[in-house]
Amino acid sequence: MSQNPLILICDDDPVVHESLGIYMDAEGYSHISAYDGEEGLRMVHEEHPDLMVLDLMMPKRSGIDVCREIRTSSQLPIIMLTARSEEVDRILGLELGADDYIVKPFSPREVLARIKAVLRRIGENGKRAATEILTFGPLEINLQQYQIKLNDQVIPSTPKEVEILHLLASQPGRVFSREQILSQVWGYDYFGDTRTVDTHIKRIRQKLPQNNVFSILTVYGVGYKFEVLA
Repeated sequence: MSQNPLILICDDDPVVHESLGIYMDAEGYSHISAYDGEEGLRMVHEEHPDLMVLDLMMPKRSGIDVCREIRTSSQLPIIMLTARSEEVDRILGLELGADDYIVKPFSPREVLARIKAVLRRIGENGKRAATEILTFGPLEINLQQYQIKLNDQVIPSTPKEVEILHLLASQPGRVFSREQILSQVWGYDYFGDTRTVDTHIKRIRQKLPQNNVFSILTVYGVGYKFEVLA
């Protein structure tokens, strides 16, 4: 990542571009603009931004569709903007691989703070990645490639699923609270619903069948832990 990150703002409201652009200019961030989902996807492939700020409700292609397509080939950090407050929209965006979400109306200062936090976390993961390949029998968790393998087969996973499993498996037997998982995986003092963690854990368990080597255990009233069984 360059010293001056390139941020792609994808929103159909010119006011959003103007307000965010002022703060990004002051921070020294470069930024480019897309005003519909199709243009946003094109600019992702052509301009290779370091992070995308993506509105949920976009012309031509919705933010959900854009996020889903990007995640088929890229781990580009995505912060989703939404005028909706319903939990289902937030959970869906995060499950598809968005790194964060912000509900409109928002403060441009808050958006900038979230951008910094996501970029910092991605940078820290990049520095650690070379040594952070965890193996437990048939299970391999590769943070560098954002990949989970079981019996040499790649398990399709979102970035957040990889990061949660890696966090738990990095300290087998340690109990992580939901709040700790939110903070460490999302990279800041997350203000979302802790049920987000429960949803992600459920999906991870569904993708990793029961075996006698490892298990993700629920510690009721506290959180979750990764146990090595053999």
